Amino acid sequence: MLSTELLKKIRRIEIRTSHLVTDMLAGRYHSAFKGRGMEFEEVRPYLPGDDVRAIDWNVSARTGEPHIKKFREERELTVILAVDVSRSQGFGTRGQLKRELVAEIAATLAFAAIRNNDKVGVLLFTDRVERFIPPRKGVRHVLRIIRELLTVEPEGTGTDLSAALDELNRVCKRRSVVFAISDYQDDEAHWTRAMKSASLRHDVIPIVIGDEREEALPRVGIIELEDRETGRRVLVDTDRRSIRRRYETHARERAESRTGSFRRMRLEPIEVRTGDSFIEPLTSFFRDRERRKAR
Repeated sequence: MLSTELLKKIRRIEIRTSHLVTDMLAGRYHSAFKGRGMEFEEVRPYLPGDDVRAIDWNVSARTGEPHIKKFREERELTVILAVDVSRSQGFGTRGQLKRELVAEIAATLAFAAIRNNDKVGVLLFTDRVERFIPPRKGVRHVLRIIRELLTVEPEGTGTDLSAALDELNRVCKRRSVVFAISDYQDDEAHWTRAMKSASLRHDVIPIVIGDEREEALPRVGIIELEDRETGRRVLVDTDRRSIRRRYETHARERAESRTGSFRRMRLEPIEVRTGDSFIEPLTSFFRDRERRKAR
């Protein structure tokens, strides 16, 4: 039985994200992704201006009049949300935890999918696959996905994106649009192999979740930092400029390395941070895809 507070939270996310889809994203989403191919619709008489390459010579010979085959784009897609629910998602410093941001992004993408009559499923992972909900349509299905995101109690503590992507390749036989939502704190050499393999079969879109305090430390004296996945703690003197610079350099180099890996795989990451609106990064991504599709 769901608590009253949880039901209210699910309802708030439903209202907010469905409005965002209606007002800003639905058309962009539709234009950004192609269907699986072209589906035969009918044979009709040839009209001036029709492409002669579409002529159905068998029907034309049988009727004595030129006819063409007409096709339509098969729009239905399968969308999979591969979502990191490891302990590192419990971090956030700007009034929002990473897992709360993840839930809103996943809900928005799910509502955009069903508004376009696409199926949507979710794979929740830590250092193992925690749960897989097969793709389906409908608002009730999306609400189930939101509920699972908010209530999942993971058995694992770490992050293994490669295991999630390998499982995805195993269970998803047809080509899908895969949004891989994580903070990408996992060992880069570990997940790049699996992501490259997954991108050969699926349309993989990385969504990188971050927080400003993962990029720079404030000068607030001695603080205790804890690795939420291992429980390891360390004292850090943030008054020391050399330590703050070392922290920033490490964060920058890690981000540059990750970006380089995506570029080599020809993937287009979407980067969002806690406390910031995720709508503009999503809208920009869909808009750029729409432009490339139109070329």
